[in-house]
Amino acid sequence: MAQTDTVTDNNEISSARENIFGYIGIKKLDRYIIRKFIYTFLFAIMVLAVISCVIDYSEKVDNIVSKKASVLTVLNYYKNFVPHITALLFPLFIFIATIFFTSKLAYKSEIIAILSSGVSYQRFLRPYIVGAGLLCTISLIANHWIIPVANKQRIAFEDRYINDDNFRATSENMHIAVSKNTYLYLHDYNYSTNSGTHFTEEKIVGIYLKEKKMADYITYDTVKKNWHLHNVVIRTNDSDKESVTRVPEMVANYAITPGDLNRTDAIKEALTTPELNRYIATEQLHGRENLSTYFVEKERRSAQPFAGFILTIIGACIASRKIRGGSGLHLALGIVISAVYIMFLQVSTTFATKADLSPFLAVWIPNFIFSGVALFLFRRQIK
Repeated sequence: MAQTDTVTDNNEISSARENIFGYIGIKKLDRYIIRKFIYTFLFAIMVLAVISCVIDYSEKVDNIVSKKASVLTVLNYYKNFVPHITALLFPLFIFIATIFFTSKLAYKSEIIAILSSGVSYQRFLRPYIVGAGLLCTISLIANHWIIPVANKQRIAFEDRYINDDNFRATSENMHIAVSKNTYLYLHDYNYSTNSGTHFTEEKIVGIYLKEKKMADYITYDTVKKNWHLHNVVIRTNDSDKESVTRVPEMVANYAITPGDLNRTDAIKEALTTPELNRYIATEQLHGRENLSTYFVEKERRSAQPFAGFILTIIGACIASRKIRGGSGLHLALGIVISAVYIMFLQVSTTFATKADLSPFLAVWIPNFIFSGVALFLFRRQIK
């Protein structure tokens, strides 16, 4: 009797589930393909993430051992490294997953059976669109808010244990605007000693230089959060009069810290999108001219998930045909297409950073091109 009740309950649950999925338009065929899609995608991530971690560890093991990083610290690093490499290769992961499981369906003649039963090719692609839409939405959210948090810890580990001790120890020839009329210049700055040489502050109103301070060297007080200028010469222009004052030492409160001077490109990966927007606004206020890499990073976070969606359609159209070469030929073709996409992205990004191409166009041009490829393959399939 109890067994009969259990079977009845299971049937009721199954019936309820069928009703729910049927209500939102997802049939048994859709669930079958979506399940295979997601499982294959997760398997591809697991395999390639493990391979990436092994390769990365083999390259960094000497530094990790010499600087005595603990096992827990290393494990925490790779906990943050996996989201980084997954986000970096997300289009490749989703494309390979699509090619792999679709070619297996085609090799077993399952796709022929599906289409022969009266299902149109557009209807056959519906679960691909649903699965890709789900994965790409997760990737979009992760790129803007989750991956940067992991990158912040990853970069901190690399700065402490991997990079050389003199990595980014100094910066040279820095020009910073701290307000509308105030500009600072430093010949060089040493982050280990918090000191810089040949400091200049200029206050310019309109086209007139009102005041200029020059110091042989400058230091930052990490406790009081202010700057100390040494051997200072102050030149003041008031109409036709010019005065020169010499001061052995003086304290100045500038709205910058040594961290604002350390403009490493890696910082863009460790900022969530709201933080990145604020950082860009601050750098523009400071007078920094070339911010293309930061705009490219912001656009990439949205364009990359969309690329995964496009490559899913391309992969499904390519691999759904049963060919003599089987899965191997499909995978080889998929890798070639992925390589071409990455090449397009790299070239266009280089134009954005070196040739003043719009960052939006630089990041989205490969997607526009491959959208045309996807449309062409789709139309060829439905004929």
